[in-house]
Amino acid sequence: MAWAFDLDGVIWLGDRPIAGSADAVNRLIEVGERMAFVTNNSFGRRSAVVEKLERLGIDAVDRVITSAMAAATLVGAGERALVCGGPGIIEELELRGVEVVDAGEDNADSAVVDVVVVGYHPTFDYRRMTIASGAVRSGARLLATNDDATYPTATGPVPGGGAILASIVTAAGTQPEIAGKPHEPIAELVRELLGSTGTMVGDRPDTDGRFALTLGYRFGLVLSGVTGRADLPTVPPADLVADDLAELVRQALSTKTPDR
Repeated sequence: MAWAFDLDGVIWLGDRPIAGSADAVNRLIEVGERMAFVTNNSFGRRSAVVEKLERLGIDAVDRVITSAMAAATLVGAGERALVCGGPGIIEELELRGVEVVDAGEDNADSAVVDVVVVGYHPTFDYRRMTIASGAVRSGARLLATNDDATYPTATGPVPGGGAILASIVTAAGTQPEIAGKPHEPIAELVRELLGSTGTMVGDRPDTDGRFALTLGYRFGLVLSGVTGRADLPTVPPADLVADDLAELVRQALSTKTPDR
């Protein structure tokens, strides 16, 4: 069986691991399950996500899929991209032969670009919003890694990539193409790795639950992130609900039919 795991709110909250999550993942590995770690957080480099998982004792090499990776599949080699985002986006675009202009550069306001790529960016400011929206009004496509309104942390939700995106959408007067969960571009990457059936585990029905529908997977909802007991039942409904990943995996393995 295949498993796709969200990270923020499932495996960790910011830099704080969620108790039992690593052991749960490794239990699935022990019984031969296939898996991927799928995150809408596009700020960090893919290698940094792998290293963070490995510090928890999880082998994540060739198992991480980010919304930055999905966004990069929608930009052609040789195109020029203005980036309002972090090093994760820049790295994935450059791997595909895209010329990158960081919206924070001194000459960014004079750059002619084919596409504006937007993601989570904790130093996003009014100047970057002005430059990005101006480029879109001048004819550049608007591409977002994700449209998550908030991002879970150990101290509670903070504005996410979708909040930044909304400012540019409003200023530019256009709608974006979105690469990350729950949309098809990142679903294609998951299917390439895991196939057409599995379970998507996340903490957000609007993102992870809808992504499970896009994938054609079951939806496993954990209550260790954005969603709590008071929010149940959810739309879309979950196939499995648990307080955390450790409990969800126990549920799943207890009902698994042994191979014959």
